[in-house]
Amino acid sequence: MTAAQDDAIRLFRSLTGSAPAGVWSAPGRANLIGEHTDYNEGFVLPFAIAQRTFAAVGPRDDERIRVASTFSDEQVEVALDELDGLFSGPAGEAVRSGAVAEWAAYPLGVAWAALAARPDARATGLDIAIASDVPVGAGLSSSAAIEGAAAGALSDLWSLDLSLIDMAKIGRRAENEAVGAPTGIMDQVASVMGRVDAATFLDCRTLETRSVDLGLAGEGLALLVIDTRVTHAHSTGGYGDRRAACERGAAALGVPMLRDLGTDDLERARRTLDDETFRRVRHIVTENQRVLDAVRTLDASGPRAIGDLLVASHASMRDDFEISVPELDAAVDASLAAGAIGARMTGGGFGGSAIALVERAAVDAVSRAVAAAFDAAGFRAPHLFTVEPSEGVRRDA
Repeated sequence: MTAAQDDAIRLFRSLTGSAPAGVWSAPGRANLIGEHTDYNEGFVLPFAIAQRTFAAVGPRDDERIRVASTFSDEQVEVALDELDGLFSGPAGEAVRSGAVAEWAAYPLGVAWAALAARPDARATGLDIAIASDVPVGAGLSSSAAIEGAAAGALSDLWSLDLSLIDMAKIGRRAENEAVGAPTGIMDQVASVMGRVDAATFLDCRTLETRSVDLGLAGEGLALLVIDTRVTHAHSTGGYGDRRAACERGAAALGVPMLRDLGTDDLERARRTLDDETFRRVRHIVTENQRVLDAVRTLDASGPRAIGDLLVASHASMRDDFEISVPELDAAVDASLAAGAIGARMTGGGFGGSAIALVERAAVDAVSRAVAAAFDAAGFRAPHLFTVEPSEGVRRDA
């Protein structure tokens, strides 16, 4: 039992005086390649990580749902029949108005979205105690981990019989509408569908998925996460501005979504769009192609052959989409200078983490080089750790 799982159980006992009916968990995720392509109905290649969020859950004898977590002293309790009134208004209004704390809107939003998806469900009251070892604000989707753990618990305890893609859709709706963060579905799919030593290739238009073997263990490679400790928030940051630019670009170019453009369309886009919108569009179009190239390369040649694609992805996010920050650039540059096969920022940007594909034997040396580069630049010391592609949503107890 991990410390986070034990924390969730102890919190539940302190709330209720009894043991939970069960414990469910879901992992955070890192994205190997394919950033901001998801809400453009494009392609992504994320993977689940070993760090997880745990939900200890048990039934109540009333029709109320109470959530508590180790990362807030606040408990939030709502009647089940009040959830729709809480979250059915403008996206994120419950959070913005202070009606519900943002952290609580994730599990409560999942309950609301699950009931909307299964209106005939015989839902009972629940107590939910949450603990996590997924770093918050690091671009590793701590939010999707909460959503996945909650969805797994509700599927079982309310007999909803949710498929994995159902859980991902419910998590996305909770994040988009209850919390008000305009994200795509990549994070939720990666969290619920993870597999050991594999990434999940997702077509965000059709929601078709394929597990892609990474083969890191056999090649003696590791994925090093460099958490810059520059925090971000999708619901309040520049994420929405980038999404709006993509929508403007698609409309101006006469396509439903940027997914419908290929690299051959970029010259027309250059002539049609203002410079900033063109660069936003160019990132999405070229990033979609890099995801497809990465999948083909992994299938044909293995993980050592994808380094240049990772580097090109970071350059595109830095220069065209402009979502990097100096700390992320320093992490990537120092990793490559110290011998990393490839490196790029991962996540929504404006902070968070970079990942570096490195020889397992060189993890310590690359980590020292990155730490030294941050120190020389006067940046806050980064948090460095390796991640292993891991299992998705599950019941743990």
